[in-house]
Amino acid sequence: VAGGGWYAWQTLRPAGLPPGFARGNGRVEAVEIDVATKIAGRISDVLVNEGDFVTAGQVVAMMDTASLEAQLREAQAQLNRAVIAIETAGSLVTQREAEKTAAEATAAQRDAQVTAAQRRLARTQELAARGNAPQQTLDDDRASFEGARAAQSAALAQIAAAEAAISSARSQVVGAQAAAEAARATIQRIQVDIDDSALKAPRAGRVQFRIAQPGEVVAAGGRVVNMVDLTDVYMTFFLPTKDAGRIALGAEARLVLDAAPDLVIPAQVSLVSDVAQFTPRTVETAEERLKLVFRIRARIDARLLREHITQVKTGLPGVAYV
Repeated sequence: VAGGGWYAWQTLRPAGLPPGFARGNGRVEAVEIDVATKIAGRISDVLVNEGDFVTAGQVVAMMDTASLEAQLREAQAQLNRAVIAIETAGSLVTQREAEKTAAEATAAQRDAQVTAAQRRLARTQELAARGNAPQQTLDDDRASFEGARAAQSAALAQIAAAEAAISSARSQVVGAQAAAEAARATIQRIQVDIDDSALKAPRAGRVQFRIAQPGEVVAAGGRVVNMVDLTDVYMTFFLPTKDAGRIALGAEARLVLDAAPDLVIPAQVSLVSDVAQFTPRTVETAEERLKLVFRIRARIDARLLREHITQVKTGLPGVAYV
């Protein structure tokens, strides 16, 4: 009986792997994504539950935006005030330019007066030299000439003052325009924060955890929902040095899960770690080097995953063959 049992065990036991094949134990994993807040705030609502499937761009949670909306109204009021300031400064520039035109006209008038007074004084001086004009007339004409020159200088000063006023008014226009641009930038920034308060799933996948609940206050970068991308699934396993060194990236692999031993899942090697695991502090002999193992990752085709998206689960243990 013992001999027969030994013969049956030798005959019926599973055959080992053929040459050129290796196997390693691992578990199915997927890319995890944390949907988090960009700014600190209070959670208004979480719109998904654990286990729900979500699509890319779907809103999964909402943040309270009352404070942001108040800031937006304030920025809009500042923009309106800046626009009015631009119009006022523009009107002031027009007024100052009109004042300069009037000052130039006055200066031209004063120039004519100076010319007339100068000619009258010259004639009076000529007549007085021959004794045909009294000294009083000469003094009056000279005083008139000096008065015309003074008025001419005052008119030129008015032109200079008008030019300075125009420059000041134009600087006010530039300042008002800058204030308007700053207000528009503030509105845009606040609007972006309001838009980002609707937390959206960056990819399609399944919700794993609701990390935060409505009413909770979270800091900037606080996680609200954790999800997995079910189109980016792989199995991580380990192989010794002699096997890991012979695997090429892109090589075919087959995965067999403990939960479905009759189902063979095709995959491809997407990663061979360049750092050994369970490495001794010093490796000085060939015998010790054989104890090193390397992390291998076999990724399942995304098209196959999409076809069976509702059956895809992470965390399942199994065996990878390469």
